[in-house]
Amino acid sequence: MGKKEKVKVSFNINKKENFSNWYSEILDKAEITDIRYNVKGFVVIRPLGAFLIENLYKLWETELQKRGHFPVFFPTVIPEENFKKESQHIEGFSPEVFWLEKKGEEKLALRPTSETAFYQLYSLWIRSWRDLPLKLYQRANVFRYETKATRPLIRAREFYWLESHNCFASREEAEKQVQEDIETTKKIMYQKLGIPFLPLKRPEWDKFAGAEYTIGSDVLMPDGKVIQQPSTHLLERGFAKSFNIKFTNKEGKEEYVWQTCYGPAVSRILASLISIHGDDSGLVLPFCISPIQVVIVPIYTMKNKRKIWKKVQEIKNKLEQEGIRVKIDDSEKTPGEKFYFWEVRGVPLRIEVGEKELKEKLTLFLRDEKRKIKVDLKEIKKQGLNLDKRLKRKADKEFKNSIINCKSLEEVKKTLSQKKIARCNFCFIDKRGEKCAEIVEKNFLAFVRGIRHDIKEKPTGKCVVCNKKANVVVYIAKSY
Repeated sequence: MGKKEKVKVSFNINKKENFSNWYSEILDKAEITDIRYNVKGFVVIRPLGAFLIENLYKLWETELQKRGHFPVFFPTVIPEENFKKESQHIEGFSPEVFWLEKKGEEKLALRPTSETAFYQLYSLWIRSWRDLPLKLYQRANVFRYETKATRPLIRAREFYWLESHNCFASREEAEKQVQEDIETTKKIMYQKLGIPFLPLKRPEWDKFAGAEYTIGSDVLMPDGKVIQQPSTHLLERGFAKSFNIKFTNKEGKEEYVWQTCYGPAVSRILASLISIHGDDSGLVLPFCISPIQVVIVPIYTMKNKRKIWKKVQEIKNKLEQEGIRVKIDDSEKTPGEKFYFWEVRGVPLRIEVGEKELKEKLTLFLRDEKRKIKVDLKEIKKQGLNLDKRLKRKADKEFKNSIINCKSLEEVKKTLSQKKIARCNFCFIDKRGEKCAEIVEKNFLAFVRGIRHDIKEKPTGKCVVCNKKANVVVYIAKSY
């Protein structure tokens, strides 16, 4: 066991007591974003934030490509006529669309999402069953005119995301894709990044515009609000019919394709990464995603400087040979200032190299536990992997303790006031249950988020709102 280190608190805000201020402060102090760009809802992503977003893109794109998706880039603008082809879709998105000043005959929108852009071309690319499945994705910025209070990375008018648009010959294949999307989310967001979530089938009144059903991945933030992370949708046939996306099957007959889409909002995932793992000393980045996985701080005098620097360079070279991302802090700051700087920025591991380390084991600082241990150089990667496991275990424990079974509206109210999620019996998540959901929203400013998609949960009593027979178990939470 290592010696507990007294670490200087980087800012005087308690994450649990005042998450909102903590979040704003950490984005500023760790230099993730800058909100001083003079357009509401648009922020500047600074180098550390950009590196993290890029690494998130790499994780998701690698996994998508392994699963048979291919990258494309579509234009940022979408003509109005494309939106008009699918009535539910334009009705759902019209209030959020940024329309460009009209030039000539055509009215253009900045994409809020790209179904209507992709599907115009899909009708030209797909001819027979041999062209299926078609699984394409793009990384893109999307634009939505958010009228609610904006928040960097959480709720903005421009955000960074991936969108996958897929076509299949059968409903069965399409539904397998929906399940695969959830598995992709689980593999990256939960298993790698240590962010637990609930995969919830959304109520009928809260599904994606134009979808038969939507599965959203809800993550609970420290302020008791859930944030929707990657969502996947089985689309209704309206898109295929509106855009005339047909194929000739093996029997020579024409059919409409079945479609799905999947959208990891990478900037929003970064918000959860920061919020779930960060502490009162700054960021705590998982080893797997951190742009700098190990920072080396040399501690020397003029007498031993040459020996120390030789040792430091040897360490760096050996770690890089193992594929570890390493930085030597060669600034003129004092060791204490360097420690503070890298702790705020969440670098997972810090190696301190002084006179003792020339003869003994290395001194390694673990950012998540804020303690020092003595290790051999060959143990560094293992320590990084162990750090990620600890972050996941800690987040798991907190998440499981935040889901409370409730048998009455009074218990729901109490649970929400404690910044937790209420799990309760409910009547329906189709149109029949909408009035009960409206009562929840009106009384508690919270929402019926849906039912579990990954497991079947059997209701055992009456609806927590109307007191009629319950047919589903739902999760109620406040949200962004």
